[in-house]
Amino acid sequence: MALFSFWWAWLCAALVLGIAEVLAPGFIFLGFALGAVAVALLLGIGLTFTLPLLLLVFAALSLIAWLALRRFFALPRGQVKRFRNDINE
Repeated sequence: MALFSFWWAWLCAALVLGIAEVLAPGFIFLGFALGAVAVALLLGIGLTFTLPLLLLVFAALSLIAWLALRRFFALPRGQVKRFRNDINE
């Protein structure tokens, strides 16, 4: 049995991606981490996938998670970030 078919391997990948998100903030890796957790849950309940289908499911779930995070953490419509102080002053 290949490593990609174990649920715990995807959970470890999610943990690594979560740590990478802490080190490089900006919601770059968090969508991928959530996608890996979702794939781990799907494999944990007993679903089996081939590698290409598993990667497609991971990519789709990561995209959905990234779009949801972008919508959740976005500024309200029409609002702009403004900085009043210069860091050099």
